[in-house]
Amino acid sequence: YFNAILEKCRGVRRWGAASLDLCTVARGHFDGHWEIGLKAWDIAAGALIIKEAGGQVTDINGNQLDLFGQDLFASNGKIHKETISIFKKL
Repeated sequence: YFNAILEKCRGVRRWGAASLDLCTVARGHFDGHWEIGLKAWDIAAGALIIKEAGGQVTDINGNQLDLFGQDLFASNGKIHKETISIFKKL
């Protein structure tokens, strides 16, 4: 996932906590965030904050987010469809 995304963007950053990364998407400092191997408590609050800010949150296949599904992709909404299509090719 990392290499495929890196070809399409300026850079990849990670703060070390999914909740913080999701808040930076909601705030508009990051365009998107994906992660695999999460727990519901890593996702729930940040996903809600992004949705309230007008962003989009799904699993990495573009399906409705399942808090117990362990993966997610969150974005400002503008890059969501294109990024999901990149993930589906992997």
